[in-house]
Amino acid sequence: MNMFATLGKAWKIPDIRRKMIFTLLMLIVFRLGSNIPIPGIDRQVLAEAFNGQGLFELFNLFSGGAFANFTIFALSITPYITASIIINLLTIAIPYLENLAKEGTEGRKKMTQITRYLTVILALLQAVGYTFGLFRNAMDDDVFSKIVVIISLTAGTAFLMWLGEQINEYGVGNGISLIIFGGIVCRAPGAIGTAFTSYRAGTVSFISLLLFAVFALAVIVGIVLVQQGQRRIPVQYAKRVVGRKMYGGQNTHIPIKVNQAGVIPVIFGLSILQFPLTITYFFPGGKFEAFMNKWLSPSGDPGVWLYVALDAILIIFFTYFYTAITFNPVDVAENMRANGGFIPGIRPGRPTVEYLNNVMMRVTFVGAIFLAVIASMPYLIQQFTELQIRFGGTALLIAVGVALDTMKQIENQMVMRNYRGFL
Repeated sequence: MNMFATLGKAWKIPDIRRKMIFTLLMLIVFRLGSNIPIPGIDRQVLAEAFNGQGLFELFNLFSGGAFANFTIFALSITPYITASIIINLLTIAIPYLENLAKEGTEGRKKMTQITRYLTVILALLQAVGYTFGLFRNAMDDDVFSKIVVIISLTAGTAFLMWLGEQINEYGVGNGISLIIFGGIVCRAPGAIGTAFTSYRAGTVSFISLLLFAVFALAVIVGIVLVQQGQRRIPVQYAKRVVGRKMYGGQNTHIPIKVNQAGVIPVIFGLSILQFPLTITYFFPGGKFEAFMNKWLSPSGDPGVWLYVALDAILIIFFTYFYTAITFNPVDVAENMRANGGFIPGIRPGRPTVEYLNNVMMRVTFVGAIFLAVIASMPYLIQQFTELQIRFGGTALLIAVGVALDTMKQIENQMVMRNYRGFL
């Protein structure tokens, strides 16, 4: 109810209302483009090539179904996400990128430009791979047709990247995430309709539908609690006199989020685990496919148990890995000491670093277990019921997380507007 109240207040403010309308129009453009097919594609062959499993279902999730239909937005914004992750990881290893990250606004602009170029390169490579690899039998064999497909896919990703930047500049912000959010939410009515159709046909029981509803509600509540949860470490700043003025002497805190890594560990773990299954698409009918379907398949016994176990281990690992990248206790402790701050009861320097690291490890453990449970539950429900759930936990995690972040941005814009009016 608080969310709807905030939206109602924001709608009454003219400039924020214009931003909300602009954002909605951009999302409509995204949905229209997701239904424009690439010319020269045999839809029947395409349907046989894509069976809604493996890593391709993750791509289909981000694209809002555009990948399965092979439209101009089939690659969605996935190359941009990959490029952003690569740039963030290289920031630690390459001094030039590290210096750009510390240069403020100008440095961020240069890093954004590098990310754009890398996005186009990755989109081009993926487009070539799909054109000459997985979907080669679904299109004409002449060179011109393949060039049209490659250009259409690459241009579609570049346009979505531009669309996200327009939402950041003229809309409510959070553009790239809102595009992913729109792709996920638009599939919800179809999934609900399919579930009720299966119930009427007798293939799914009422208990299964009720279990799914309870699971979805529990996941949403859990995601909200974990996304909002944080461990606040108290920090006190010593008083110091500069000239005739006294500075410091105030108390604040360092917020360490329970889920510092967001949905990134789920995507990384899923991508690695689904990679061997994806290879079976290119070599059907062999011993490798039979082995993978038996021992590492999320839809069969006993493979589902090994799949869930490995998925949980990978998610926990990547949660700690990504959190260690985004939160550096050494830098935090150094910044506190430089500004005369200290944690009560903890000596500055190495003891502060060790304390922050211990707190981060314990808090991250809760977030990692939560992500592993959310990612594993759909497969377990699918194993014990007739209800077929594909990436339900991941989809809800992304959708709820983006909705919370977007609401925070709208609230921040309302606060800034009030401050401007007051000043």
